[in-house]
Amino acid sequence: MWQLYQFPLCPFSRKTRLALSEKGVGYDLKREYPWDGSDLFFSLNPAGRTPVLHDPAKRLALIDSQAICEYFEETTDKTPLILGSATQRAEIRRLTAFFDQAFFADVTHPLLHEKMKKRLVLRIAPDSGTLRNAMRLAHEHLDYIDWLVDNRRWLAGSQLSLADFAAAAQISVADYLGGIDWGGHDGAHGWYRVMKSRPSFRPLLTEKMDGLPPPRHYADVNA
Repeated sequence: MWQLYQFPLCPFSRKTRLALSEKGVGYDLKREYPWDGSDLFFSLNPAGRTPVLHDPAKRLALIDSQAICEYFEETTDKTPLILGSATQRAEIRRLTAFFDQAFFADVTHPLLHEKMKKRLVLRIAPDSGTLRNAMRLAHEHLDYIDWLVDNRRWLAGSQLSLADFAAAAQISVADYLGGIDWGGHDGAHGWYRVMKSRPSFRPLLTEKMDGLPPPRHYADVNA
């Protein structure tokens, strides 16, 4: 049985969980905080980053959300998430990388550092300027999602893909941390509500970070 080493607010673990659930791949969750990881976790990934997917019976460890998702694209036929023509698959990969890299750097990482790490690990107050800038950049990213859903059925084209799950994973963490204002973003908000309503998303909406509760609207699929 696969074991997924992750923590509740790791957006890359969330992306992996969504993809695995959509594909019907079973796994057990292992909560692991990279800043206080176990010896076993660091033996699997000396870089100390989540997610890590481990099959003890096969002595196989997969590291990095994109590598994990690509592995199951190649080994599991159910529910392809990188699909279509070569051009369409390239667009899915482009947008997946965009949300994994740009959205994370601009929005998710600053919010995690200021609202989670400073509170739970460093025990210091967040920087209000950094938070304001992250929320300003979040609006810019939501503008882009508005444009995508105005011009396409899903973010990368006519079919649901890994790009949608990568974006939703990042947004879900930012939303948990109170960093998303949907005002003026009806298109993006409607798309995200559809993503939240998928069965694969439900476990994420019920899981909480110890010592850091989400806002009241977070788990409401209509909010």
